[in-house]
Amino acid sequence: MMERPPLTLLVDVGNSRVKLGWLRLKSGEREAEPLALPHAELEGLQPWLASLEGRPLAAVGVNVAGDEIAAVVEQACSVSHIPLTWLTSVPQASGIVNQYDAPTQLGADRWISLIGLSTHTEGPALLASFGTATTIDLLSGATAHSSQRRFEGGVILPGPELMRQSLAKGTARLPYAEGDITAFPRHTHAAISSGIAAAQAGAVLTQWRHAIDEFGVAPKVYCSGGGWPLVAEAVSNALARARIDLGLNADAPQWLGTPVLDGLAAMAKTMHRL
Repeated sequence: MMERPPLTLLVDVGNSRVKLGWLRLKSGEREAEPLALPHAELEGLQPWLASLEGRPLAAVGVNVAGDEIAAVVEQACSVSHIPLTWLTSVPQASGIVNQYDAPTQLGADRWISLIGLSTHTEGPALLASFGTATTIDLLSGATAHSSQRRFEGGVILPGPELMRQSLAKGTARLPYAEGDITAFPRHTHAAISSGIAAAQAGAVLTQWRHAIDEFGVAPKVYCSGGGWPLVAEAVSNALARARIDLGLNADAPQWLGTPVLDGLAAMAKTMHRL
């Protein structure tokens, strides 16, 4: 039986989960479904590595969870003899200029996500990632004169679940809310759920309007992260109404399941000059 071509592992160590995928460099083939492991279940990493069809020769990743979780991933890779390279934010990579005041201080996951985003669109784009924190970042478009793009900046706010937890833990009489999202809530659970959704949608809409002021055109909105289902309707409705008010055609937010892994795949190709 012919041996499958070797793999490059893609490792996204987030605040609550580790996502893993792979890339076959020569063909560009990617995983059909990434593995997502909560930090407490990383014992599942080694069996997953052993089950892969093809031998991983290297791994590339980003880590925002700290040294302890990174060490667990590094140990699993070491046992399987897979050299792992952690990527950090830099002033420029993959045709994107990092305009953060101190480029290396930009979260590596945000930076690599923007590189992943750039593989999906050439126009101005807004990436809203709803994780433990919500980040909303703006990427400029390519022009007729230059394919170089810019990370213009972005905002950070508590993610939907963190907002919910903070109200339950930080107040004496507010519950952990699981209510419906409505325009005019009439009980506390719905009031909290609706307020969280409105805050998240408002942040996306604010950055979207800033982008129109900056570029003169509306950016395409992309969304990712485990918190997206909690706010999807509110965000989509707010953007749809704003587009109608401005006389723009309908253009719903587009889901990106693995922007960090997409960016790692792009970087792996660059590192190997493919």
